[in-house]
Amino acid sequence: MEEGRIVEAYEVQYSDLILLSSSSSSSSSGGVSLSLSAEELSRLDSISMSIMEALGPSGSGLIAVAGVPNASILRRNLVPLARRLALLNRQDRNRILKEHSLGSDVPLKNLDRIVSSFAMQLKYKQDQKTTQNDNGSAEQDHQDVHGLSKIEDEEFKNLGNNFKDLGFRMMELGLHVARICDKAIGGEELVQSLLESCSAKGRLIHYHSKLDSLIIKETGKRKGSSKQKGNLKRDEEDSKTNEQTAAEFTKSCCDPSNLWQQWHYDYGIFTVLTAPLFIMPCYAQSSKMEDHLCKDCEQDFPSPTGHTYLQIFDPNKNEVVMVRASPDSLIVQVGESADILSKGKLRSTLHSVCRPAKVENLSRETFVVFLQPAWSKTFSVSDYYPMDKLSKEIHRIVPPLASRLKDGMTFAEFSRETTKQYYGGSGLQSKR
Repeated sequence: MEEGRIVEAYEVQYSDLILLSSSSSSSSSGGVSLSLSAEELSRLDSISMSIMEALGPSGSGLIAVAGVPNASILRRNLVPLARRLALLNRQDRNRILKEHSLGSDVPLKNLDRIVSSFAMQLKYKQDQKTTQNDNGSAEQDHQDVHGLSKIEDEEFKNLGNNFKDLGFRMMELGLHVARICDKAIGGEELVQSLLESCSAKGRLIHYHSKLDSLIIKETGKRKGSSKQKGNLKRDEEDSKTNEQTAAEFTKSCCDPSNLWQQWHYDYGIFTVLTAPLFIMPCYAQSSKMEDHLCKDCEQDFPSPTGHTYLQIFDPNKNEVVMVRASPDSLIVQVGESADILSKGKLRSTLHSVCRPAKVENLSRETFVVFLQPAWSKTFSVSDYYPMDKLSKEIHRIVPPLASRLKDGMTFAEFSRETTKQYYGGSGLQSKR
């Protein structure tokens, strides 16, 4: 089945974003100082309008930001660790996650998972404290017990610091975008909602290749995790049912049975994510599973089709489009809370992540920060009417906003209802 057309994310330079979000605001739309030349003010006004167009009802609901200081280096140091963490044995992985104050929001005991995620709450005013273990003897004891070599353990030593450092930069980026949007819309609703939440959630995500899934299952078998086999037949039957339902929703989409992440809306304010990194392991791994931690067995691989494999649904044209962004950029995507708080001036994006059709052993790595309101934030929707141009077929797997949102709901209540309708016992994606 053919993929949708490719759309280039509107790209803005970080330096321009800083100017536009400056508090010394006097310009008509960008909010920048009048000490700038008329030509520069006009250029920045044009950028501000383009940002709002991209994030608004007629746009894609996302932008790309280039030139964020140190983001490229931090991405290169952090993102490849997603795969290496996913393929570690459970004992070593749990130790490393604990040392760096990380957890997981996916069931890592499930050997049939196709995504592994490692998460941390990031506070807006959190001090950056080192997570490196300076106790050499204690570290050596860990290595002796768990068998993780000193060289391999060394590459995780800055995991927590890099996670926080890149995460904080992405949180600041989200605040800059929120200020620009607030100035264009009027008021300070978005910025205040972000600051009142005090925190954001960071996720380091590994989307498994077929080989990665094989390695995880083989490692689990050696650890005596054969009880997963009993559910295999039932999972296959559930998968067939889900495929039949999802296959109806659009012909321009990647094969719904081959998605790394199913169709959904993010329900926070903004989602900030790195452009993905793709990894192709060498074939030696498939014959010697215990060597899967070797750095030399991993190679950076360009996107087979030149895009990110993030696909979005454009309700204005009733089509699926694939998002392309420069490799070193950060992508800012609108969530449903921003849609609600802006009274529809910003548009949340229905999206999914699809697998490369013909490159089975390619994995996808990314780092994502979810910016959301405080759990106690109350939504007033008396003068807000959710745009609902989605087809009935899409609503079979994506619950409409109107069914999840009620006037006076807190963000916590909205979050619970959204999770319930997607993934609860009778949720539309409960078995996907």
